[in-house]
This record gives sequence, C-alpha cells and structure tokens, in this order.
Amino acid sequence: MMKERLMFVYRGVVTNENSVPLLMLLEKEMENSEFGFVGRKRLFMFVLESLQNVSRHSDHSQHADMSLVVYSKTDNGYTVTTGNVLPSASIGRSETKIRRDQSSSTGRNQKRIQTDVKQQRIYSNKGGAGLGLLEMAKKTGNKLDYDFVPLDNEYSYFILSKTVNSIGVGAHSEGEEHPFRGKSVSQLERLMAENNVYLLWSGHISTDVEKEVLSFTETKLAEEDIELNLRRRIFSVLVEILENVAKYSPGKGPEEKFGMPVAMIMLEDDVYSLTTGNLILNENVEDLQRKLDTINKYDKVGLKELFRKSLSGQTITSDSTGNMGLIDMARKSGSKLVYQFEQINELYSYYVLTVKVEDRKD
Repeated sequence: MMKERLMFVYRGVVTNENSVPLLMLLEKEMENSEFGFVGRKRLFMFVLESLQNVSRHSDHSQHADMSLVVYSKTDNGYTVTTGNVLPSASIGRSETKIRRDQSSSTGRNQKRIQTDVKQQRIYSNKGGAGLGLLEMAKKTGNKLDYDFVPLDNEYSYFILSKTVNSIGVGAHSEGEEHPFRGKSVSQLERLMAENNVYLLWSGHISTDVEKEVLSFTETKLAEEDIELNLRRRIFSVLVEILENVAKYSPGKGPEEKFGMPVAMIMLEDDVYSLTTGNLILNENVEDLQRKLDTINKYDKVGLKELFRKSLSGQTITSDSTGNMGLIDMARKSGSKLVYQFEQINELYSYYVLTVKVEDRKD
C-alpha cells in the first residue's frame, strides 16, 4: 500500500447503493486536501461514471465479487482505478469504443460521436454502446488509461484508470515508452482474494472519513442479508475500533512520516475480522498493553461486570472512556483482542489490533 500510495481499496460487488458511500469517501478525503474545485469535480464525475460502468457489467456476472475500486494518491492529486471481469471475446469491441472516444479531443467531435451512436442504435446488453466511457472522456478533460489482463481462456480483467491533479489537469500514460499496465491492479485483486480482504483504508482517519467508512460498511452488510443482530455487533465493533485509532493518533504529521493508519475488513467462513493499525507514542504502550491483557482474562460474564464497573467509574485506570470501548469490543465480538506493538523509533510504535466477530446462537 505504501509503495503504490494506496488510500482505499474495495473488492466486491459494486451496486448503486454502495456506490454512494464510495463516492462520499473520496469527496471527504479531498475536502481535507488542497484539491481545487475543478479537479475535485472532474475526478468525482469520473468516479461516478466508473462505478456505474462496473455496476452495469456486474449485475448478473458470476465474477461480480472480483470487481475492484482503488483510490490512490499522487504528488499533487489522486488516481481512481476500477477493475472488473469481462468475457475476452468482448475485448475487441470494448477497445474500439474506448479508442473512438479517446480520439475525440474536442467537444464538437464528442457531441457528433455521441449523436451518431444514439442514431445508429448500437447497444450492448449492458446499456448504450459505451456512452459511460464517452462521458468520462468528456468530463475529465483528457484520455483514460486502460488495460485488459487475461485471467484464463474465457475471461479478462478490464482495468480503467484516471489521474487528476489538484487544479483539474489530467495525466495519462503516453506511447510505447511509458504504456499503462494494469497487471499490478490484477495482482492486488488476487492478493485481496487470497487473504479474504474486501476493504482496506490507509490514511488519516478524520471524523468525516470514519463516518463514510461506517456508512459503506453498513450498506454492504445490509446488501449481504446478514442477520440483524450480527450486523449490529459488527457495526458496533467497527465503531469502537476506529475510535480506538483516533484516540491514540499522534497527529497527521507524524503519521505521514512514520506510519499511516490502516483499517481492514476480512471475511472468511462467516467470520468477520476487523483490523486496524496506527502509530502510538511509546510512552502509552505499556499502559494500553496492560488494559488489553486484563480485558482478555475475562469471559462473557466477567466482561459484562467489568463493563458495568467501568460505566460507573470503577475502571482499570482512570481512563474510563478508553476502557469502555475496549471492553465493549470484547463483549460484542465474543473474542479476544489480538494485538501487536512494533517499535518504529525511540518515540513511536505501530499498534495493530484485530477483533473477530462471528455468528453466535446464544
């Protein structure tokens, strides 16, 4: 994630419903940067068209859960990349559409091509003749990067990418010397699949970003038809674990220099694993480790009593709010709090916390 400067990755089915928090997540991140209005608008429109494009091709696809949405940073802007599976037989037709749209550099040519396409009624079974791609080319102001990576004899991975800088000027790979290659995106999808990861966030977790991560997760859980009680427990634990990151954060400056926060959601055999990583002052490590070890000693009944005492002010230490959050994570998840501290330097360590939430019948 550091090498590719990845900020957000989602692997799974893209729908109209979960596209909204995906859009808002990027918008909230851009609000905290020096990104200009024009650049923000162009990139936002590209994301909108990209998500709709992926959603259209994923409606009834057996490979819909392989769709990928990636946000990454550049020196002065953002790159948005999507990936989804297409039949290899459709590559020629798709590439022809993209090249046709790319070649229309003026608004007059774009309007003419759009009119020709509508009049000729060249429609696919997923919508109107690649008009979404035409809209992307028009609204983002320059060409799009794309690639088709073969998966097997029948299917390929279609990768579409757009980079816009802070003042709204787009950039793309040019010519044979620096061609765009989507292999790393395909490898990222495979890596997430192998590790059962469907959501990654790496960046400063502001209040607004936290809200959108929670909103996306809530929408995703509802779409997966998960039993209501389990959904509430997963959501509750996610709230607490993100708050735990904010509690110990030393600030955006040190994070960018020594280690950015990470939030990750994994799903394996109906067990949700929520993991966060964040920078923490070394002076706070011993006390936090003592709290975690103490909480991990209790069973379900003991945790309930410990929470009651914490609520009334009788806590492990005087930091009652922090204890209640950790205790509530253990109570709601029904599992131990798995943690690790890795010292970075004489001032900071990196703190990783994993909480597993599984369906229980009690």
